[in-house]
Amino acid sequence: MTIIPTPPGLDFVATIDVEVSETITIGNTAQGMRRVAPIRGGSVSGPQLTGRVLDAGADFQRYPSADLAYLEANYVLELDDGHRILVENRAIRSAAPEDLERMMAGEHVDPSRVYFRCIPALSADDSGPYGWLNRTLFLGSGERLAHGVRIDVFRVR
Repeated sequence: MTIIPTPPGLDFVATIDVEVSETITIGNTAQGMRRVAPIRGGSVSGPQLTGRVLDAGADFQRYPSADLAYLEANYVLELDDGHRILVENRAIRSAAPEDLERMMAGEHVDPSRVYFRCIPALSADDSGPYGWLNRTLFLGSGERLAHGVRIDVFRVR
C-alpha cells in the first residue's frame, strides 16, 4: 500500500503591487536576452503586512528561450509601523512565445495564459515583531501588469 504524504498548507500573507519604470534592455547575452526593470514604488496589503514598496531595487530578467523568463527582484518594503523588510524574490514566468513578447512590450496578457510562480525570501530585523519572516518559507504567484507586477505571497505551514 502506498502512503501519500499530506502536502504542506499555505496561509495568505499579503499582496505586493510593485511599480516599475521603463525596462532597460541589455541585449542578447550568453545567458539569453537580459533586461532590468527599476523598481519605483508600490504597495503591500494583507492580513500580516501593510505598507509601501520603496523606490529602491530592481527586477533582473533573463530570457533563455522564447517561452521562458527567470526573474530576480530585490527591493524594500516599509510597513505602516515603520519597520522595513528586504524582499529577495526569485521567479519563473513561462508562456507562449507570442505572449511573452507582448508582456516584454508592456501589453496586457490574460494571466491564465501565463505560469508565474515565485519564492520570495523576506528578511526583517530579527529582534523586531517581524523576526518570524527570517524563519519562514514563502511561495507566491504573480501577474504582470501594465506598469508593474502583482505578487500574492503565502506562508508555507
